[in-house]
Amino acid sequence: MEEKVSFLKRKDIEISAKRYLQDALSAMALGLFGSLLIGVIFDTLGTQTANLFGDNAVSAFCVEIGGIAKTYMGAAIGVAVAWSLKAPPLVLFTSVVTGMMGATMTGFGIDVAGGPAGAFVAVALGAEFGKMVSKETKVDILVTPAVTLIMGGIGAKLIGPAIGWCMLKLGDLIMTATEWQPFLFGIVISVVVGLALTAPISSAALCIMLDLSGLAAGAATVGCCAQMVGFAVASYKENGVGGLVAQGLGTSMLQISNIIKNPWILLPATLAGAIVGPISTCLLKMTNIPVGAGMGTSGLVGPIGVITGWAQMPEGYTTGAFDWVGMILICFVLPLLITWVIGKIFRAKGIIKPGDLKIDLG
Repeated sequence: MEEKVSFLKRKDIEISAKRYLQDALSAMALGLFGSLLIGVIFDTLGTQTANLFGDNAVSAFCVEIGGIAKTYMGAAIGVAVAWSLKAPPLVLFTSVVTGMMGATMTGFGIDVAGGPAGAFVAVALGAEFGKMVSKETKVDILVTPAVTLIMGGIGAKLIGPAIGWCMLKLGDLIMTATEWQPFLFGIVISVVVGLALTAPISSAALCIMLDLSGLAAGAATVGCCAQMVGFAVASYKENGVGGLVAQGLGTSMLQISNIIKNPWILLPATLAGAIVGPISTCLLKMTNIPVGAGMGTSGLVGPIGVITGWAQMPEGYTTGAFDWVGMILICFVLPLLITWVIGKIFRAKGIIKPGDLKIDLG
């Protein structure tokens, strides 16, 4: 037993929730950002500029590079996850292939590709086995990529499609439930996804794996916006403009160490999300696409996703001032005001003390 533990330690293989659900899942989100997400942004930019100014070379270029970026989502996830697992070079480079296999291969009797979840499983399995054999033979240049490819392929064929199918069905269930009970699920989805964004896991990866769209995606968006805008405003006294930008357009995850010290600081932004969630699902009926659902105001991807969703509406649907004002209201204005008011009350009561929201901006 001690020999096995020593071997795993020497190979830097750590079987833990932190390694896979925190480190690897967060890295997976970076892979999604560098492929699918940025691809959607460029695709939307090209499509919208073409609609406004007519077909032109710049718009066509944006659409083309956006399409290619989205196509290679699996490869980007492969590199990102393998890097987070501290894979050696041969394993890292082969993981480009296992990521693509996991994202695109269907299973036996399951006519559903693994997607992002399948890519994650295939890469994790291939990378860990690849690390085990790395530099253990004299023909390492053949053995290591072969083992990584075979084990990743097994994961992509036998496990990935099943997980991908389950995630899609779960996403369908959540979206159906939101249509059925928009008030209740507007609160639940907004709060849960918003908390996932601030926690050291990836709300973006979660929403993409669930293929969350429609009203449920809209609720997820405003929940994330509430966390980011809320923390940015609530901590302005401590962090100034730098903190406002870092959290409002970056990530509220910067507050995680402060939340551990004083969990009460999480409540104002979370309550804001619980309030704007049902406003989104019941009154404004805001929708989004999977890529934008778990991003909030980070790089303004959440609002961009909403705009992209408008462009995908059935023929005859027109976007009016009500849509634009509504989006600005529930993504920015209301989270700002609600969090600010609750934060002021908490500070007056001594629940939040000076310095509790201070972050290190380098």
